[in-house]
Amino acid sequence: MARTRFLLSTLLLLLFQYCCAYIPILITGSVAAQTNISTDQSALLALKSHITIDPQNILTTNWSTSNSDICNWVGVTCGARHLRVTTLNLSYMGLTGTIPSHLGNLSFLVQLEFRNNSFGGTLPPELSNLRRLKLISFEFNDFEGTIPSWFGLLSKLQTFNLYGNQFSGSIPNAIFNLSALQVLNLRSNQLSGTIPREIERLTVLQEILLGNNNFKGSIAREIGNLTMLKRIYLDFNMFEEIPNLIGSKDEMEWLYVQANALTGPIPLAVFNMSSLTILALNGNNLSGSFPDNICQHLPSIQVLNLAHNQFDGPLPHKLWQCKELLSLVLDYNNFSGSIPRSIGNLTQLTRLGFGNNTLTGTLSDGIDIAVKIFDLQLEGAFKSFERECETLSNIRHRNLIKIISCCSQLDFKALVLNYMPNGSLDKWLYSHNSSFNILNRLNIMVDVALVVEYLHHGYSVPIVHCDLKPSNILLDGDMVAHVADFGIAKLLGFGDSMTQTMTLATVGYMAPEYGMDGIVSTQGDVYSFGIVVMETFTKMKPTNEMFVDEMNLKQWVANSLSSEAIAEVVDANLFVTQGEDPDFATKIDCLSSIMRLALACCAELPDERINMQEAVATLKKTKIKFLQDAARSAQLNRPLVHAL
Repeated sequence: MARTRFLLSTLLLLLFQYCCAYIPILITGSVAAQTNISTDQSALLALKSHITIDPQNILTTNWSTSNSDICNWVGVTCGARHLRVTTLNLSYMGLTGTIPSHLGNLSFLVQLEFRNNSFGGTLPPELSNLRRLKLISFEFNDFEGTIPSWFGLLSKLQTFNLYGNQFSGSIPNAIFNLSALQVLNLRSNQLSGTIPREIERLTVLQEILLGNNNFKGSIAREIGNLTMLKRIYLDFNMFEEIPNLIGSKDEMEWLYVQANALTGPIPLAVFNMSSLTILALNGNNLSGSFPDNICQHLPSIQVLNLAHNQFDGPLPHKLWQCKELLSLVLDYNNFSGSIPRSIGNLTQLTRLGFGNNTLTGTLSDGIDIAVKIFDLQLEGAFKSFERECETLSNIRHRNLIKIISCCSQLDFKALVLNYMPNGSLDKWLYSHNSSFNILNRLNIMVDVALVVEYLHHGYSVPIVHCDLKPSNILLDGDMVAHVADFGIAKLLGFGDSMTQTMTLATVGYMAPEYGMDGIVSTQGDVYSFGIVVMETFTKMKPTNEMFVDEMNLKQWVANSLSSEAIAEVVDANLFVTQGEDPDFATKIDCLSSIMRLALACCAELPDERINMQEAVATLKKTKIKFLQDAARSAQLNRPLVHAL
């Protein structure tokens, strides 16, 4: 009995000692947990206090001390184990405000998303304390300043998204310490500089999105070492070169380098990516031709957009092998030859663009033709097709492009036109290999003036072309000019001298009243013709970057006339380059007359411009006088060295 009492006493003593030791631990742990929850609550309330606009009153009504369970607050998710905030997602709430330093106290945070709001200012360095962060997305806000280098301390970060803000400066090298990073999205900011070589440290990177910034130079070769890379967006920058290796040939899916300053041929490695589904290199200055077996090397390609470059040569005749192709856009290049009939085998194709090339087909009687295919994805394409069919079918002139036939189906529209083997005036003006003298250019301007005179005065109803420019002036085998592209032409009603439109012509060539008020008249074409004349003899586009503020092509030419410095603005190729030009005075007299005519066409007010009948008469007189002066020069034993 005594032994039993002894054992019981010992057990009670041990239980007492255990309770004395453990209960304080429980109390301390509970207090600590409560303190941590209070820290998270304080951080969130601090964020709420920095929000100046809450249009839907989401945080105003939901985030409050009366609702003490912050894990039930809108946009907040807590972890099941520690009951700490692990996700904060306030996306698409229309909030305006700044980020307080207190947010750095959310030490268990794994995801932080503020997409599509109006948060601004700079990011506090205390956010570098969020060492558990795997995803940060501040997409479409108004944050500014440089990208903080402390982001490089967030070693677990997998997705880093600052898309659509106002960050400037270069990418900090510390970012390339993020060895777990899979997505780097810095699109649509004001970033500059180059892609650092250190990018190769991001060994698990799958997406790099740097489009719509001010990056320049060559694309870092080290990108080729990123074997897990799947998607590259570098569009709307100033990159000049694609490296030979750009990601893994077996992993790469999307390659966007649109609207940059790329030159030269596409590296062969790009044509050897078996997983590539989208290749978009449109809007550069790339050149060269395509391998005929391109589809064998790009078996998965679905979108191929190479428009607005300088590619030449024939189209690959094995395009039918691209079985997955949905969109093929090759507009505005220098492709030539025939359109492969095998394209008809691309049964999944939904978009096809060959416009503004020198492509042909051949009719059964052997006549060479050109085919203009309309991109039906573009706004107004259907109306443009109908307008061009209507206009070209009803008018006849030796200097008009002739429509042979048209093809109109629900999802395919094209015009069959006379083939112009010498391409466009624009091509000839800016070709380094063409010999294009004064008489060549003067003859072309007479041709164009004659057809515009016919449109304005020789047809039953005045027709306004609305888009005269060198790329719409095509040259046949004898260098005779033909005006093309009547997609936005307007027919004036009987008795009408003008009308209005919402359709815009090409910047630099359209008359002031067209651009401001949409007023269409024959005098608008006269203005455009004057600009074309100036460009033809100066080899200077009206959109050249040298024309800023009050200075434009028209003013530049006008200044040269008043100071008798016409030789300084016209194309230097019009004069003999070695020694004195024996016909310098004859040429200067002719060029001065031409430029005075061009300025008369480009008077600011429509009523002050000459009409096309007067323009034709003046050009013909100028040509006759130029030929007479040249002949007189030859009789005086002064050889015409520079072929007029």
